[in-house]
Amino acid sequence: MKVGIVGFPRAGKSTVFNALTGLHASVGGYGDPGKPNLGAIKVPDTRIDRLSAIFTPRKTTYAEVVFVDFPGSGERSDSVVDQATLVQMRDADALAQVVRGFPDPVTQDAADPARDIETFKGELVLADLAIVEKRLERLRKEKGKEQEVELLERCRVALEAETPLRRIALSAAEERALSGFGLLSRLPLLVVVNVAESAAAAPLAAAVLARLEADAVPALALCAQIEMEIAALEPADRAAFLADLGLTESARDRFVQTAYALLDLISFLTTGEDEVRAWPIRRGTPAVKAAGKIHSDIERGFIRAEVVAYDEFIRLGSEAKCREAGKLRLEGKEYVVQDGDIIHFRFNV
Repeated sequence: MKVGIVGFPRAGKSTVFNALTGLHASVGGYGDPGKPNLGAIKVPDTRIDRLSAIFTPRKTTYAEVVFVDFPGSGERSDSVVDQATLVQMRDADALAQVVRGFPDPVTQDAADPARDIETFKGELVLADLAIVEKRLERLRKEKGKEQEVELLERCRVALEAETPLRRIALSAAEERALSGFGLLSRLPLLVVVNVAESAAAAPLAAAVLARLEADAVPALALCAQIEMEIAALEPADRAAFLADLGLTESARDRFVQTAYALLDLISFLTTGEDEVRAWPIRRGTPAVKAAGKIHSDIERGFIRAEVVAYDEFIRLGSEAKCREAGKLRLEGKEYVVQDGDIIHFRFNV
């Protein structure tokens, strides 16, 4: 799953990317102007920590989220997102908009996060409106596409009212019908306000919260420069550094967990002496499709899933005791996997 890091120039996108990934991408727009930076980050999961301590496996594998730092879009801090960047953004599963919360380092203009959030929303809405109107123009010359026309007309009305498409209710079939258009305002959005060090532990301003609440967009504040320094520290030194800033948890952990939830992902777990692993899947995934995450042969030859909830396993202490207590269940193909299910798949190919 890919989360695209986006925003206007000099907001600190690449610094945020470095803070999250521990990589060293060029900052300040000096890297390859057309090439995004890629980095995969493990999703913190205390359940995997606990299970790994119990099973002492040869390998422990956490769920991962891939972050993409898209290239800048010009020199002006409020410049329109260019067409090349818009095309690259359509490859993301969700977007994280980095918003400047400090004076512009070039112009010294004061920060205005609420304005930048609104402006960026407008950019995405206009880009989507152009796609929808072009498709509608073509459909008017065809027959037998009445359902698609009706759906796109609903989208057009919403976009003309400056409503992101993630805010309109769509059926599963309608979601599938729109999936090929690359509509950016449909993507889940997280706003990251990049603040000065002095505001690292401060709450977001009321105007920013009001702007976000109006569009039901989650947000978090961080000081990317400080977080980049924290990411470079030894784990034992990080807690003391965070405490000095008045923080209890790194923004990296908060960001990754928020992004994971934003994608509507959950994890099912597998255990054993070889490996303890978290497998990310979309919420609502049936057991047979979850099996396919491990291997296509398991999906093809699916027989049953042996399932125990993580909390029950920890409470009872072993698979044998879960079986004795009736907490280990056999589920079929259509069972909807729950977050934290520990699963062993029975299959035959």
